[in-house]
Amino acid sequence: MSRLSLALVLSMIPFSIFAQDDLMDLLNKNAPAEINFTTATFKSTRIMNGHSIERMHPGQLDFRISHRFGRLNSGAYELWGLDQANIHFSLEYGILKWLMIGVGRGTYEKTYDGFAKFTILRQSTGAKEMPVSLSAFSSVAINSLKWTDPERTNYFSSRLSYVAQVLVARKFSPSLSFQLTPSYVHRNMVSTELDPNDLFAIGAGGRMKLSKRVSFNAEYYLLLNPKEYMSQQIYNPLSVGVDIETGGHVFQILFTNSVAMIEKGFIGETTGSWSKGDIHLGFNISRVFNLKKQKKP
Repeated sequence: MSRLSLALVLSMIPFSIFAQDDLMDLLNKNAPAEINFTTATFKSTRIMNGHSIERMHPGQLDFRISHRFGRLNSGAYELWGLDQANIHFSLEYGILKWLMIGVGRGTYEKTYDGFAKFTILRQSTGAKEMPVSLSAFSSVAINSLKWTDPERTNYFSSRLSYVAQVLVARKFSPSLSFQLTPSYVHRNMVSTELDPNDLFAIGAGGRMKLSKRVSFNAEYYLLLNPKEYMSQQIYNPLSVGVDIETGGHVFQILFTNSVAMIEKGFIGETTGSWSKGDIHLGFNISRVFNLKKQKKP
């Protein structure tokens, strides 16, 4: 009997092993797969002048300083533009996982501006396949220059302009990212009746990683309004430069034909031409502060 019992026990071992394997396969099949979100499509919330799909995480504060020198073709007397300066300061904060806001002040038209950026879709693989990241951007700017004619009736609303953008980006590889930015700009008051209140443009920007901490960036906005109907010669803004990451800082060095550093300014108000040497050396400095403990994005 003891021999018979031992034989029965030994014969049941393979069936037990197979049953356990089948159970594990069933559990793994029913277990929820993870969603792998794409990160660092761009290294900063800006590609060059314009916004990227990146945002501050909740509790992160970004203090940004943007600077544009004068035109390189201004000659030795102006030290090739270094004697001149335009600057923009901003504070930008992540409120929710999908919402970032910011306020700023620039010397261009002594402008105050505020914006909100909303994350709608995130590029991902795994349980959820999403080929692109999608964000919406909206801003308002206030021109605080003194009225050119203080004797006439001037309205505060005439100082306002608005921007709406859709940001669509894809990270093709660890080294290459690309973004398209359809844009709409409304200006309550324009210089002459020849200038349209509404501007339409489409932006394109990209990032190519050169090393662990350095990347080459480029950005271009094509103005869709007929330029011949405007009171002055307007050019499409083109910017090229590099991102340099140094710990909590992202330092961008760039060349651009636009002196303005907000959408209202460089879309539809760029009067410099690359072919004529109307190029500005500039930089953006971003310093991020964590105001509360960060969770996994």
